[in-house]
Amino acid sequence: MNEVASNTVISAGLYSPEERFRRDNTIWTPVQGFLAAFQFIVFGVSVCLITRFMVTGEGEMLAVWSVVFKTLVLYTIMVTGSIWEKVVFDKWLFAKSFFWEDVFSFLVLALHTAYLWSLYEGDMSRRELMWLALAAYAAYAVNAAQFLWKLKAARIQERATIALHKEMAA
Repeated sequence: MNEVASNTVISAGLYSPEERFRRDNTIWTPVQGFLAAFQFIVFGVSVCLITRFMVTGEGEMLAVWSVVFKTLVLYTIMVTGSIWEKVVFDKWLFAKSFFWEDVFSFLVLALHTAYLWSLYEGDMSRRELMWLALAAYAAYAVNAAQFLWKLKAARIQERATIALHKEMAA
């Protein structure tokens, strides 16, 4: 059995011990958890409303406003997410552990904002707007998958850290 120094600090992975402590002790972590789940529900309802409109032509205004609401929820989670990153990583955005997720989040924001702008300007048909919304939603789905993958990686890291600490204590 290999000896591990008793002063070894385990910091590989998404979070250093200090970052993990800050993550676990800030109100912004459960806020992000709630908003992420809420946004996913809003996304699912909106996809159904858009699909209904695209297939039947019915429910146009519900579909349009569901995308507006989804976009407002997205803006909210982006603002609170940047606060969370500042608290946990001391960077408003683009912390090393979430750099590519943040980069892709800006694509998602851009597509959602383009939807709002086009709705405001009236320069697209409702069907074109819905296709733009679906493109924004596809980007959101990829971005959500990135975050879920990171959440899984963080849990694996934490289990490995706990196991190593137990091994070191034995």
